[in-house]
Amino acid sequence: MQPTDMFFDYTLAALPDYLGFLGTMAALIAVFTAIYQAITPYREIRLIRAGNRAAAISLSGTIIGLAIALNTVAAGAVSILDMALWGAIACISQLVVYLIVARLLGDLSAGIEDDRIGYGILLGGVSVATGLVNAGALTY
Repeated sequence: MQPTDMFFDYTLAALPDYLGFLGTMAALIAVFTAIYQAITPYREIRLIRAGNRAAAISLSGTIIGLAIALNTVAAGAVSILDMALWGAIACISQLVVYLIVARLLGDLSAGIEDDRIGYGILLGGVSVATGLVNAGALTY
């Protein structure tokens, strides 16, 4: 057997795992984004389509923060189920961060809807920071 044959055999054997991890992470991000938009009192996508930068910054930061945590989860997971469970925990922590920031600011909803950039930057930044902290915690 040629070395290139062994490489292609290995690659083809690993492809289902790759697709499983990728699909699970994409599903986690999609479900998380839907839940996130359901718990926020403002409609991010509608606001973004209307040109609202604060909504775009906050939602982007939230999704990026989750993706950072999911990257670490996937790197250390022993199975797709393991990744999905720890990924769900990362999702929950991002939702909790939104609730904390909304509570601390009090008028977060109005700030995002009024396109106050500072509100979007704060929520997006805290969400990215949460993703980084989650990533560190998930390297157990």
